[in-house]
Formats: sequence, structure tokens, C-alpha cells
Amino acid sequence: MDDAIKIKKEMIMNKLFKIISWPILLAPLVYLAVVWNSLPQTVAVHFNINGNPDRFSAKNEMWIYIGIITILAIAVYVLLPLSYKIDRMKKAAENKSRLQRLAFAIAVFISLVACIIINSVQKGDGVRLNIKLIFGIIGLLWCICGNYMYNIKPNHFAGFRTRWTLNNEENWRKTHRLGGMLWFVGGLLVTIASLLTSTYTMIGIFLFISVIIILIPFIYSFRLYKKQKNFS
Repeated sequence: MDDAIKIKKEMIMNKLFKIISWPILLAPLVYLAVVWNSLPQTVAVHFNINGNPDRFSAKNEMWIYIGIITILAIAVYVLLPLSYKIDRMKKAAENKSRLQRLAFAIAVFISLVACIIINSVQKGDGVRLNIKLIFGIIGLLWCICGNYMYNIKPNHFAGFRTRWTLNNEENWRKTHRLGGMLWFVGGLLVTIASLLTSTYTMIGIFLFISVIIILIPFIYSFRLYKKQKNFS
């Protein structure tokens, strides 16, 4: 009974993702069309070290920039969930729903970035990103990724894919349990820091946490491998 309820809930979630995904993926293009008449005729697309614009383009090129970003978001959303079909790992197919939700989260992030760029252009700031806002969104994305790491099965496309984790299911499981916790906590800290600190402090915090959440799981995975090897 529990398995039937779980399967039904998963089917409902997958259906919901399919309903809301395409409006979100296409939102940047719709947003650009809506605000088109309010955009300046020339758009600053590059800035020097002092933050002053040093290269401009016609606003028509915004369709190219936003189009490329939208295609990238769609490619991630469509292709990442299908990666299990070419994966040699025996349990890769079990990751389909997890990869679909992870792909959705990444695609939403990309679409948000595109909308932030359009908003910046509309305000006359050019193709400039609000760094603290982007870091805050990245932090939330890390939280989502960390949440899905707990249950992801061994595969060649997502997770900490080392020789040691791919060849030992226990190593994979323990590494991703630790990695999931680190990514969730690290993402939460980055999001909080984006609200409370200056831009330069935020950059330092972001780089420090990035090193921690990437390096520690790999070191932990290698130590597990050495320990298992010594006992074998």
C-alpha cells in the first residue's frame, strides 16, 4: 500500500512539473516581449574593471542572448532526465524522477538569471547581474541539489562520480549522505549571507563554502576507499 501511494504521489508530482515547466522555461522570452518597447535602443553588454560600460549593442541582440539562455535551460530540462538511458550503472534507471526534478531546478535557475538580465536592461543598467541576488539563488539551488543527493543512485552524470564511489555502492551512499548535508547547509548559509553581507564579503563566503562542499566529500570518499581496501 505504501509503495502504491508513493508511486501515485510521484506520478502527480511529475505531471505537475510537466504542466508548470514550459511556462517557466519560456518566461524569459515572454518577459522580453512584454517589456520590449520600454528597453533602451542600445544596451551595455560589457563593463571595464571600474564597472563602466565599454561595449554596446543594439537592443535587437537581446533576442539572441535570451534565446541562447532559454535554449540552454530547455536542453538541461529535456536531456538530463534522459541521461539514465545511456548510463551503464545497473541502478541508473531509478534516478529518472530525481534527475527530472534536479533538471527542473537547474532550468528554473537559468530562466531566473535570464529574467534578471532583462530587468537590468530595462532599468538602463545593461546586461549586468545583481551579484548578491544571483548568489542567493545559487544557495537555494544548492539546497535543492543537496536534498536530492541523499537518495540518488550510482550514475555517471550526477553526484560525486569518483572511481571509488562508482565501484562501491556503500562508498557512494555514505559520500552522498555527507555531500547532501554539506550542500544543503552550505546553500542555506550562502543564501543567508547574500541577504546580510556586502558583495565582497559574499564573494569570499561563496568561494570558501564552494571549496568545502566540493572538496570534503571527495576526501571522505577516498578515505572510505582506503579503509575498505585495508579491510579487504
